[in-house]
Amino acid sequence: MAEKIMLASGSPRRRDLLQTIGIDFDICLCEVDETQSGKPEIVVQQLAIKKAQAASYTHPGRIILAADTLVYANGNSLGKPKDASEAFNMLKLLQGTWHQVFTGICLIVDDNKNYKTAVEMTRVQFVSLEDAEISAYIKSGEPFGKAGAYAIQGIAGMFISRIEGSYSNVVGLPLHVIKTLLEEARIKLL
Repeated sequence: MAEKIMLASGSPRRRDLLQTIGIDFDICLCEVDETQSGKPEIVVQQLAIKKAQAASYTHPGRIILAADTLVYANGNSLGKPKDASEAFNMLKLLQGTWHQVFTGICLIVDDNKNYKTAVEMTRVQFVSLEDAEISAYIKSGEPFGKAGAYAIQGIAGMFISRIEGSYSNVVGLPLHVIKTLLEEARIKLL
């Protein structure tokens, strides 16, 4: 039987992805300061580590899985929009061009003494959008709570013309990376 892990994330998308591949897990919501700057691949890795360590302190002895995702476009790191204006600006920046989605993963297997990390990057191309289309999309409410102000698995899927890399990474959790990290830690999946 597979071991039960602790997912240090409140993301419904991450929960859905783990459920899809049959991983048994509990959820731990840990508040960490996400204010960070630097190269996106380093930022997501450091934030995933912080989240995993916070969960490990409150749930000692548990296997902890944490992740952090951000969108990187034209030299700008895009997290979750705070309001409609910020969502509009993010989507305006993304439309008609390529951007990158970075997800950092941290797996703690024995109370912060041993952790494994990985970073996945996927390239995504948006179609050109009219301002009215962006505004209508924002009114749907979907952009909120998502890095880069869009959900590829939702309405915004019709704005994506190409993707290079892991689809599940853009949703919020690169499943092939999770599989590799769990196997390296000798954690049974099925």
